[in-house]
Amino acid sequence: MTHDKEEWFDVVNERDEVVGRAKRREVHARGLLHRAVHVLVFDSAGRIFLQKRSMTKDMSPGLWDSSCSGHLDSGEDYDTAAVRELGEELGVPGAKPVRWFRIEACAETAQEFCWVYRLRHDGPFVLHPEEIERGEWVAPADLAQKLAVRPKNYCSAFKLIWTRVTAEFGR
Repeated sequence: MTHDKEEWFDVVNERDEVVGRAKRREVHARGLLHRAVHVLVFDSAGRIFLQKRSMTKDMSPGLWDSSCSGHLDSGEDYDTAAVRELGEELGVPGAKPVRWFRIEACAETAQEFCWVYRLRHDGPFVLHPEEIERGEWVAPADLAQKLAVRPKNYCSAFKLIWTRVTAEFGR
């Protein structure tokens, strides 16, 4: 989550196997395959919590995104990263999200292999101010309408993930 110049990621091949490691800025500049997690948090009413990314983010500043997301640190596995990101970004330490589905690395994910997780949690959250400008609960039907009207307000990876959620799971 820290964005200093020394943040290291595992570089992976097309089978999501680690083949090396590189600094964050090099991974993004060269379009190297790497890993990330997205956690979709739903409340007891079935609404999804979305975060509006901070304007200081190096990628997709100010856009709406998954409840919480982040890169895997070098040597970290997907499940550990999902738990860490929930603690760091939403202030929900120790939550155990459930693995839901995988997204292959592609242009929409900025060459990230992504595991998408789901978690039921009603809040409250403590949002990390360097990561998140604000958040809001959105009913899936309202989200569909918002995405149709203003798709450019949403991160490309989140749009891909939400399309899969609605197509396969009927949210």
